[in-house]
Amino acid sequence: MDWALFAIFLAACGAAATTGSMFMPGAWYRALSKPSWTPPDWVFPVAWTVLYLSSAVAAARVAPMEGAAYGMAFWAMQIAFNTLWTPVFFGLRRIRAAFFIMLGLWVAVAGTMLAFFQLDWIAGALFVPYLIWVSIAGALNASVWMRNRPLAAA
Repeated sequence: MDWALFAIFLAACGAAATTGSMFMPGAWYRALSKPSWTPPDWVFPVAWTVLYLSSAVAAARVAPMEGAAYGMAFWAMQIAFNTLWTPVFFGLRRIRAAFFIMLGLWVAVAGTMLAFFQLDWIAGALFVPYLIWVSIAGALNASVWMRNRPLAAA
């Protein structure tokens, strides 16, 4: 693996992760009605750390390969949606808008996974947990939206 390439992708993931520390859940999020299956707060940073590391490794494996254009385009799309979701949900408190961003993220992660699988099975496999997590996060976002409709108008 090209470690410099890995560092570049990890830096992109770090930029996305920074929004998590800039827009903390806080009292507003704690006051929202959430489903009983909501993961505890400590799970989110642990899961995202693993997912960001896996994503950077997968991208570093695939980026130098012939035919990687679509995979890398999807990778760029997923990190953009990933970066956008936190400020929209926690910063602007736009639960509904965040859900639609989450749908874009899900499509981008699925696209990345499928494109990576065509080039490198390890890189594709590294995206499977990410797709599972984004599926759970999307369902959670939808549930919070439905449970808190007056707060989720925008």
